[in-house]
This record gives sequence, structure tokens and C-alpha cells, in this order.
Amino acid sequence: MPIFDRRSFLRLGTAGLGTALLTNGAAARAPFLGTQVPAFHRFMIGSTEATVVSDGPLPLGKPAASFNGFAPGEITQLLQGNFLPTDDIVLEQNILVLNTGDKLIVFDTGVGTSTMFGPSPGKLPTTLVKAGIQPRDVDAIVLSHAHPDHCGGLVDADGRAVFPNAQVYISSADFNFWTDEAKLGSQLKPFIQIARRNLLPLRDRVVFYADGQEFLPGVQALAAPGHTVGHTMFMITSGSETFCYAADLAHHYVLLLENPRGEFVYDTDAKQAASTRARLLDMLAYDRIRLMGYHFPWPGVGHVVRHGEGFHYIAQPVKTVL
Repeated sequence: MPIFDRRSFLRLGTAGLGTALLTNGAAARAPFLGTQVPAFHRFMIGSTEATVVSDGPLPLGKPAASFNGFAPGEITQLLQGNFLPTDDIVLEQNILVLNTGDKLIVFDTGVGTSTMFGPSPGKLPTTLVKAGIQPRDVDAIVLSHAHPDHCGGLVDADGRAVFPNAQVYISSADFNFWTDEAKLGSQLKPFIQIARRNLLPLRDRVVFYADGQEFLPGVQALAAPGHTVGHTMFMITSGSETFCYAADLAHHYVLLLENPRGEFVYDTDAKQAASTRARLLDMLAYDRIRLMGYHFPWPGVGHVVRHGEGFHYIAQPVKTVL
């Protein structure tokens, strides 16, 4: 009897599969579909219904252009070790919607009509409707910070409120920083322009939250500064469960978890952001709190655990309902 090693077996299996595909006329006639299911995911936090909708992918390009503070070759090693492309970083934009029974709350709003990141993002209005959520029914918009990919979806192309009946919650530090007219003469100009365009027309419905404040039922602000001056996470409590909307605590689920002291070029204070990230990830891991990362792989829900000098992200399985 001939003896096959593993590689020979795999080559034989591949060859057999190829022959089957070539001789299967029915398979050859089936067209490629190129479509996916609508981008929303639902789960429960205690007695609160949570829905994650997508604003679309956010392409950043070469990893070295966005991430600093890594040893030579470390970024490539981390990406290869996790079976990720080494020449292009693409982040998700996972937007959390809570239905408490009394209020409908949306956390962050995506890029809106801005073309700063190309044509792929800006899908929130579409995905909300596909998820059965009408913008007019939203009671509250909670902004973790005022970067373009978080506050950019407050107004439409004509400057009208996308969520006409919602109050807007944000930290006063971020509101003041990113709407400051004096900064229009700095390198921050594109970010300032987008924040002013989206926030200033809605100033009469803006409400400021404070660190530690439960400003909506079951929603408590937790300051996480560094990425921006007022960047905030939110601890959501319903029944016996606490859930963390971590926003931009870490932009990449591998690079900035495996090396939480790494830096992201869009941080206002990268050193402070790294210190905040390490401290709060440690808290989330120690307390085993389920979390959601705005830029984590879809739908961004899972846990973090200690892993060497850093952390490891474990995605929560997505249940299939037929």
C-alpha cells in the first residue's frame, strides 16, 4: 500500500476538487452573486435590545502611516501572525443602537457625507433602515468624541438633521475643541470643518455629559482621554449585566491590543491615549466585561483577556437564526 505524507494528501485532494469543479456543469453555470446580508446584528444586554449597524469600512492604507511606537518589523509580524494583510489597514465602523423600551439611543454616527475616507463609508442611514430603525424615531445620539467618523453623520448633504427628534450628547471638552474657529488655520482644519458643520447647527439640542455621570437611563460616561481631549467610553447597565461601548479606546484589535503602548497618528495626545488604553483594557479584562469596539471586526462585540504584556480580543460568536 502506498504511503502518502500530508502534503501529498493535500495535493491529491486539491487535484480531485479541481477535477470535480471542471466536470460539474451545473456549478459552472451558477453566476457569482457578490452580495451579503444587510449589515446589522442584534443581541441583548440584560433586558435592553442592542443592534449593531455598519457605516461601512474605513480604509487607512499602509499600516506604518497610521501606527507608531512599534519596534522595527513588529507591525508586520503581528499582522502576519494573525493572518491579516500587511500592506493595507481597513477598519470597521460599528454603530451601537440601544432600545431600552423607553428610549432609542444611537452611539456615534459615522462619516456622513464626507468623502475624506473615500466612497465606502457613510452607509448609516441605509443600514439603520435595513435594521428596521427609522432615524426620526431616535431619541438620543451619544457621541464618544467629535472626529469626522463619529460626528459626521449628524446632518445630511443639505445641512438638515438626520435624526430630527434626537438630543445630542457629547463632552464639553470635545465640543469646544473641535468647533473652535481659531483651529481652522491649523493642520486640523478638515476635522474642525466637519465638526462645525455637524455640531453647530444642532447646538440648541446639544447636552454635555460629565465623567461618571449616568446621563441617560443605564448609560454612564467613563472618561478615556488621549485619542481626543474628551474621548469617552460608556458603561451600559441593564438588569444584572454591564456592557462597555469602548468607542476608539483601541483602533485595531491586534496592533493596539497586543501592544497597547503603540500609538495611532490621529490621537490628540498619543502618550495619554496609550496610558488610558492600557489602564482601561486591564479593567475590562479583570472584570470580564463584554465590550464593543467601534473599529473592531464586524460586529465588534467580544471580550479582552490578558496576553503577555498586552491583551487579546476574543470575538463573541454571532448566532444564526433561521
